[in-house]
Amino acid sequence: MENTEKARYSDEELVEFRDLINKKIEQTRDELNYIQDSLKQLVDSGNDDIISSSKQMEDNSIIAEKEQMNQLSERLRKHLNNLEAALVRIENKTYGICKETGKLISKERLRVVPHTTLSVEAKLKK
Repeated sequence: MENTEKARYSDEELVEFRDLINKKIEQTRDELNYIQDSLKQLVDSGNDDIISSSKQMEDNSIIAEKEQMNQLSERLRKHLNNLEAALVRIENKTYGICKETGKLISKERLRVVPHTTLSVEAKLKK
């Protein structure tokens, strides 16, 4: 029996993944813009110089919220970079090929984590 395992996804399959990734990029950019707008509002609202104990507690919660939003913003930026890198792999026709095993990553995995560069097999080894 001959091994007919594919070396890469077809152009038609790559179009499907490109469309999925573009939708995820748009969603991620929308989330990032929302977080950045919210962060700007927090920064703008925290510019009063009135000092009181309740004001100090409020400032502490604003600082914590800003830190949390900054962390979320950074994760979204990283996710966006990973999605954009996946688009480059699609253009290079290397999308969906596991960087550890050289085998095709399952379509099911790519639909859930379209920016992945590792098959489940390789991911479990790490």
